[in-house]
Amino acid sequence: MLTILHWVVFHAIIVAMLAVDLGLLQRKAHSPSMREAASWSIVWILAAALFAVYVNFQIGSTASVDFATAYVIEKSLSVDNLFVFAVIFRYFGVPPAFQHKVLFWGIIGAITTRATFIFAGVQLLEMFDWMVYVFGAILIYSGMKLLRSHGRAGDPEKNFLVRWARRILPVTPSFQGDRFFVKAGRQISVTPLFLTLLAVESTDIVFAIDSVPAVLAITTNLFIAYTSNIFAILGLRALYFLLIQLLVRVRYLYVGLAVLLAYLGAKFIGASFVKIPTIISLLIIALILITTVTASIMRREQPSPMSGEGGTIESAS
Repeated sequence: MLTILHWVVFHAIIVAMLAVDLGLLQRKAHSPSMREAASWSIVWILAAALFAVYVNFQIGSTASVDFATAYVIEKSLSVDNLFVFAVIFRYFGVPPAFQHKVLFWGIIGAITTRATFIFAGVQLLEMFDWMVYVFGAILIYSGMKLLRSHGRAGDPEKNFLVRWARRILPVTPSFQGDRFFVKAGRQISVTPLFLTLLAVESTDIVFAIDSVPAVLAITTNLFIAYTSNIFAILGLRALYFLLIQLLVRVRYLYVGLAVLLAYLGAKFIGASFVKIPTIISLLIIALILITTVTASIMRREQPSPMSGEGGTIESAS
């Protein structure tokens, strides 16, 4: 049975891990090595796995499977975010040593955004039965849009917050170390690194519109939806530095994610007529992702459409 203790335990784990992260990795601006990124990726995945075991014993096996499935979905969709972040970093010319800080604070902001969206989504589903059709339609539309765009990211300069900031805030012409703000006399100016953070934060809000309904298609349990989403997000930063150069070779990733979104949308809409067990959904999701990766490996000599015109993401390495 879910109690306040479960919420306390979860947030205690998250706060402790973030404190360690801040103390060990944020002390000096740097670009994490492959070994460091791999180590932290493993730590976050193991933390999620251990929490799934905790959920199994404290709440039940069904909740544990729901957590694992929602985690895999959010993690898979988050992989697509890495390419967009890489495009943003390349556009603003962010040095690799400063990307880590932007991702850290971007993820802190994403936690607040996802918590708000998940809470609102659960409340809407409980209040209005017809919201399942709205969320299902959002997922199917998102999948179609991803197919039409061929997985390419939009122009960061068209970002509303970035244009707004350039118009009303004084911006330094160049980076000032890893600082977001600098003071010259009585004037406080923002740096290009702050504009980068705005682009990352606002982009994540768009991602949340897709990913939150996707998780709610698996479970409307507020605790499970929230914790699985947060665990997946917190591991994203380490995953970025570990996989960004490898993921550009996953040519058909956007196709797999589009099919995944469409499936979850159909599951949402058809839930009133056909109940698909979560374990079956987990197997279907795994099949979609395995097929996507396998097809991409077979065509690995071709540049990924998500990697830009040149097929690489130079400044993300």
